[in-house]
Amino acid sequence: MIDIIWIILGGLFLLGGIAGSVLPILPGPPIAYGGIVFFQLSKYVDISSKWMWILGLAALIITVIDYFIPSYFTKKYGAHKLSTLLSLIGMIVGLIFFPPLGLIIGPFIGAFLGEIIVGRVWRQGLKSAWATFIGFVFGTMMKLIYGSYCIFVVIKYYNV
Repeated sequence: MIDIIWIILGGLFLLGGIAGSVLPILPGPPIAYGGIVFFQLSKYVDISSKWMWILGLAALIITVIDYFIPSYFTKKYGAHKLSTLLSLIGMIVGLIFFPPLGLIIGPFIGAFLGEIIVGRVWRQGLKSAWATFIGFVFGTMMKLIYGSYCIFVVIKYYNV
């Protein structure tokens, strides 16, 4: 009976990890790793402790890197700090009012408006908005790959 609870929790956490890959309010990789831990607690999944450490460390590294990706890309393309802030606000507003497309368009518009507000020309605004978009796509893809791999690992080591 307890194994069924671990499996249900593990499945929910793995799905939550995938959702957290695209939703900025959920830390996708740690949630997905939690799913693996729940599956590991059941008698049906047996993953080596070495592999568990590697997956846990990968979740930590990806989560930390994900916080620096947007600022890296916006700095690389010369965006103003206000653009970075407005891109984050745009992401939240887009997610609330225009999901799921708003999650991509919101940061783009926010970064563009940030550049226009500080007095830069529209070309610099588009350049900054593009950098924000690239940072978002890179971070999202990195988290989606990790979450998907966690699901693969559970399926691979699932013993009925």
